[in-house]
Order: sequence, then C-alpha cells, then structure tokens
Amino acid sequence: MEFEFDVVVVGSGAAGMTAALTAAYRGLSVTLIEKSRLFGGSTARSGGGVWVPNNPVLQAAGVPDSPEMARTYLKAVVGDRVPEAKQRAFLDHGPAMFQYIGARSKYWDFVYDRGYSDYHPEYPGGLAQGRSIEPKPIDGRLLGGDLHKINQPTMSAPKGIAITVSDFHDLNMIARTWKGKKTALKVGALTALNLIKGALPLSLGKALAARLWLSLRDAGVPIWLNTPLTELIMEGDTVVGVRAEHEGRPVVIKARRGVVLAAGGFEHNLEMRKQYISGPQNTAWTVGATENVGEGIVAGQKAGAAVDLMDDAWWGPSVRNPDGPPFFCLAERSQPGAIIVNANGERFVNESAPYVNVVHKMYEVEAEVPGSIPAHFIFDQNFRDRYLFLGNFPKRPLPQKYFDAGIIKQADTLAELAAKLGVPADRLAATVERFNGFARKGRDEDFLRGDSAYDRYYGDPTVKPNPTMAPLERGPFYAVEMVPGDLGTKGGLVTDEHARVLNDQGAVIEGLYAAGNNSAAVMGNDYAGAGATIGPAMVFGYIAANHLADQETAETVAAPAKRPGRRAAQNQEK
Repeated sequence: MEFEFDVVVVGSGAAGMTAALTAAYRGLSVTLIEKSRLFGGSTARSGGGVWVPNNPVLQAAGVPDSPEMARTYLKAVVGDRVPEAKQRAFLDHGPAMFQYIGARSKYWDFVYDRGYSDYHPEYPGGLAQGRSIEPKPIDGRLLGGDLHKINQPTMSAPKGIAITVSDFHDLNMIARTWKGKKTALKVGALTALNLIKGALPLSLGKALAARLWLSLRDAGVPIWLNTPLTELIMEGDTVVGVRAEHEGRPVVIKARRGVVLAAGGFEHNLEMRKQYISGPQNTAWTVGATENVGEGIVAGQKAGAAVDLMDDAWWGPSVRNPDGPPFFCLAERSQPGAIIVNANGERFVNESAPYVNVVHKMYEVEAEVPGSIPAHFIFDQNFRDRYLFLGNFPKRPLPQKYFDAGIIKQADTLAELAAKLGVPADRLAATVERFNGFARKGRDEDFLRGDSAYDRYYGDPTVKPNPTMAPLERGPFYAVEMVPGDLGTKGGLVTDEHARVLNDQGAVIEGLYAAGNNSAAVMGNDYAGAGATIGPAMVFGYIAANHLADQETAETVAAPAKRPGRRAAQNQEK
C-alpha cells in the first residue's frame, strides 16, 4: 500500500509529537508512525521535565532570566562541542515553541519547578532557582480508549496517585521535615479524592505524552502504532519518504516535503553500544524505551548522514533491578550518610554532582582501577532510617530480592562489609574515617560535595552545616551495587540549526530532519538542567516542522495528499 503526505514523522516521543503537531498547525498534511504498540517512547517513562530558558511559564513565574544569561550559561555548559548556531537556535526558538503550541492546544499546561537548580548554577548565567518546568497532572480518562496505549514508567504507582517533581523532592524528606509530612498528607488526600471521583491522574512524563497525544488527536493527525520504519526512500540524494511495516504489512509513505526522524537512541542495542561506547555496557542498565535500538540512526547513516556523540549517553548512577528496569538514583546521592567508592574502597567523585557527570567519572575510574563498575554505594543504618531508598520508605526493610541477587550486601561492621565486597578493609575504613571528618566540619575537601546549589537540592535541610553530608557511623552498614545507567543515548545524526540532517562533508541531505535522541544532542557531553533532554527534543521538532512548512515547491502545491484508509486514520491499533 502507498500513501502520501507533506511530512512523515517517525517516533512518538516528545520530539516526534511536537514536530507532527507543529506541522499540522502550519497546515501541512502529516502522519506519525511509531514502531511500538504504545506511544510516548522514553518521554512517557521519564520525569517529564522540560528545560527551555525564557519560556512563558518561567516568565509568568518571574524567573530572573534573559536571553543573554541563557546563552552565556549554555555556552559554559556545552563549550565548542556543539556549533554555536545550533545552541542559539534552541534558545531562540524555545520560547516561541511554547507560545505557538500554547495558543492552539487546550492541553498545553505546565508549572515551574521552583528551586530545582540548574545542574551547574555556579557557571556564568546559571540559576540556583532553576529553569525547569513540568506538565501539570492530567486525568487519563480524557484519553478514552487510548489510555492503555501510553508507554509505562519504569516504576508503577498505585491507582489514583499522581506525584509531581516537586512532590518527589519533598517526599524524600518525609521522615525529616514537616514539609515532607505535609506533602505526604496532600498526596494522600488527592489520591483519596481521585479514587472517589474515579479519576485516573497521569503525571510526569506520562502527563506530557498524554497532553501531546490529545493535542494531535484534536488536530486530526493520523498516528500509526505498530509501524516500524524499515528504510528511507531516496531519489538521488534526496529523502522522499519511508518504507515501513504497518501491523506486519509493508507500506510506502511518500513525503512531499520531508521526513522527520525522532525514533530515539540506541540504548537497547548492545552491539551498537559496544561499537561506540567504551567500558562495560549492558542494556539492562538503561531506563530508555525498550524499542530504542537505533533503527532511525542506522537509516540516516544509510542515507549518508554523519553521526556524532555516539560515545555518550544521558547517564545516571543506577541500581540494577533483578525483576525489571533499573532504579535511577536521583535524590539518594545527595542525602547525608552515604558515599560511592571504587574497587579499592576509595571515593572518586562528588556523589551529589549531576548524574551524567558522576557516570563520566565512573568510566574514567574504571579505566584506571578495573572492577570499579559496578561501584559501591555505601550507607549506614542512620541513612536507612531517615530516607527513601529504592522506592522504600525509611526504616522499612529493603526488598529481599536485592539481597538474593547480590545487589545489596549488609554487615555489622565496615570490615565485614569490605570482605563481602572484596575491597581492601583498611582502605574502606580510611575512606569512611576521612569522609566522616569532612562531614562533621561540613566541608568536603576532596570533591567539594555540597558546594553547589544543585548538590543541596536533594539534601537534608535539617543536617548542618552541610545538608549533603553526615558521618557513616551506625551499623549495620550496607553496600549497593551501582551501575552506569542511562535515560537514553546522546549520539545520533548530525543536524544543523534547522534540524536538517548533514552528511560527512557538512552538506544538507535534502528532505531529512532529525530531533530528540535520534540526533546528536545540543547539550554536547554535559547537561544544563532537569529536562535538558526533552526540552531540546521538543524545540528541534518544532524547528524541523517550521522549516518544512516554510518550503514552497511547485510539486507540493500541485499534488494533493492521498489519505490513509479509515482504519489507519482512526489510530485503530489495539
């Protein structure tokens, strides 16, 4: 079967849905194809944060930002790793993207995560109060029969509950602060109300994916699930469409103006990981969408595209889960009473640093001290009694499955723990003693833990003088295997400031665009703030669609779109 549209979008994460929505709003005929039977990709599985400086939500909240501050900060984070034109395109078009879609979609509703610091607030232009926003929770009943089609997060929540980023921050202090307890009561009351009303609240990444999906549905965009891309169609050096399989049947979808690849990274492709990324690799360590095996990147390469940043990912220290996706350690590393050590039983990093930087350091250390991946996250009973860990409330026993799998080890003394880990007991004891001294003084002389506002965001405000540090002194002691997990890979097709894909000579491949983790990240090897994966994905999806809409060709004007059959157009996938 053959169909024809102005634009074909591949992938239903934030990048793809934003591109398709923008194209529809610009009056183009567009279809979106998705490999999975579910929509939302890694976006739906994420925290849903969006980092786009100077957007209308931030302006309404009175955030003291400016275009010049944002440019200065992003340049400090990214350096020369990504062309300045691409950095500027992201910053210049980001606010416009929010304004444009917000004026057209009734589902476009976000809130500022005040206090969630930029990841490097000490850099020029950085903001300690942060620039991150998130979608407001939304009632899943609005999706109707499509509710079961949304990709699921790595950890399921009880029915009726919807926890926001700010709630998560406060709940981590449930045993320590009145704010933590009040937040727990608030979440509990809202959950009870939702159950009484029969509401099915969606929050975080699921809320963002749902809002985009509902907007696409209102705009009449046909979305084909169960439709994996097989190859790009070329006429000479120009991309003119895609070949795909729709529910097992081959289809040809022509694109009069172009194709936008937004099919995610290659985090679940072990062969590609080993080809491009040095050091230990394991697809069980990623929380990215399981369908992300790099077909979009490979298809682009076959069309002559260059790739970049293929040796990097949106890393984060994680705990392997014997029953499913790993646990991405976000807050735990900033909470007092825990350290990370290598195979020698020695600290090697500021544990509270931004997660991508911690894993970069893990790989550096592994090259010097083999056996340091997995690393060891060490804490004492005080830590266990005070803070959530692996989703378990304070003082509650940790799940036995982690002990059975050897992921968590426990001992009455540090010497016994060292023996179980196979690390030198004297070095581990010396490491803990040195750290305890720093904790009592409130100053980490080795790695400056707690100096940054980002470090302190998930710290314990009741611990003085440094909210990220407390001595490890009360047994039993615990050691948790910590692996280099990720939210997805960073590398992909090289694109310009218009989201057009480039070849090895830097020339444009006509008709081909890329956004999200299908493209090389505008963040380079670093991370500007919470949502700096999704924010640029959405912005470059928007940029791609606008560039396509601004094209005027005689062929486009003359050729009417052939619409898909009724079943395909109504998103019939079950």
